[in-house]
Amino acid sequence: MKAQRQVWGETLAELAQVDSRVVVLDADLATSTRADIVADKAPHAFIQIGIAEQNMVGMAFGMSTLGYRPWLSTFGVFLTHRALDQIRMLVSQTKAPVRIAAAYSGLLNGSSGKTHQDIEDLAIMRAMPNMTVLAPADEFEAAAIIRWAAEHDGPVYIRFARDAVRPVFDASYTFVPAQPVELLAGPDITLISTGVQTSRTFEAAQLLAADGIQAQLIHLPSIKPLDEAALLSTVGDAKHVITVEDHSRIGGLGGLIAEIAATAGSFRVTRIGLDDRWAESAPNDFLLDKYGLSPERVADSIRGALKQSG
Repeated sequence: MKAQRQVWGETLAELAQVDSRVVVLDADLATSTRADIVADKAPHAFIQIGIAEQNMVGMAFGMSTLGYRPWLSTFGVFLTHRALDQIRMLVSQTKAPVRIAAAYSGLLNGSSGKTHQDIEDLAIMRAMPNMTVLAPADEFEAAAIIRWAAEHDGPVYIRFARDAVRPVFDASYTFVPAQPVELLAGPDITLISTGVQTSRTFEAAQLLAADGIQAQLIHLPSIKPLDEAALLSTVGDAKHVITVEDHSRIGGLGGLIAEIAATAGSFRVTRIGLDDRWAESAPNDFLLDKYGLSPERVADSIRGALKQSG
């Protein structure tokens, strides 16, 4: 298994060697985000900005006006919070082709704690006009999304996790923007997940299967845009949908699906994610268990929701 940050560095280094438009701007975290792979293999395409995220966004915008396709490299929280005004004004409002590579997103970021855990990013970025918001499930989808984003003519936000997860795809995978991906079919309950949480939700579905509960699992790599008609078609006649995300339950995947259900769906939505609170610094397994996102805890929550719904 490979971590998404490793795949990001390797893929960008490869692209930079054949496409002179590719440039990576790093905010003094290259060894963490693995932008150091680009610095090593394609030094002509790497610029070290230092701890100056707002300036980095401004530089990327300026370079985009000259024909470059810049990528921003730092922890997600520093982009969606510290540099949000610059992203809003310079990138989103102008539709600049800047790629925002948000490393260390979500709950698990090397025990850095609540100051570095970005559990609000999907809510923030999907509300921003012109912004494409993507969250790959594993290393294979990450590589496919990076290659797609490199050619996309507009701003892109990509949510990358720090650590490797069990893959749900393989090297044959092709990313299609806006489209839901059905990973499992089952009549008992419909689960929708995104990002690396999809891998853990897949494991939860396997635990449920051992109990005789057959779950449908839909993965949404594309939070925005999303083909709502395709999603509703994939959900089918399901009456209860459970969303699972490594994000606050407010405004993220669960909010998105609830909005769709309120306007076009006929199903009830239960949201599994972080409650309205800050998290903490701790080992990954502890955090996943405490905040209900481990496969075992997700499976328990699904069993409870099924009992309540009859």
